[in-house]
Amino acid sequence: MKKSDILLAAGVLLAALALYLLFRPGGEGAWAVVEIDGTEIARYALAANRTVTIGEADYNVLEIAGGTAAVAEANCGDHTCVRTGKISREGEVIVCLPHHLTVRVEGGDAAPFDGVVR
Repeated sequence: MKKSDILLAAGVLLAALALYLLFRPGGEGAWAVVEIDGTEIARYALAANRTVTIGEADYNVLEIAGGTAAVAEANCGDHTCVRTGKISREGEVIVCLPHHLTVRVEGGDAAPFDGVVR
């Protein structure tokens, strides 16, 4: 092996580590904060896997796994909350307008970008 081969391998490993640290889900102390009509009703650590049903007649099923939170099921009409997908970074939000529900991440790593356009 040449010196340049070793430098190239070290560079690739450093780049992989940087990408992992940048895009890993959740952070230490990250929480999924659940609000209905702007009032906090629950707070769940993203570090602990769990499934929670929020509401009774109008319900949303919040699934927390692997440092992320997602609405897995809902009985609202448009299912935008379900299609939002997983959130894990500070400031990311899932909204269910028919049920007046918001789920936001608090205390986690900051997102490496300002927004996403789909």
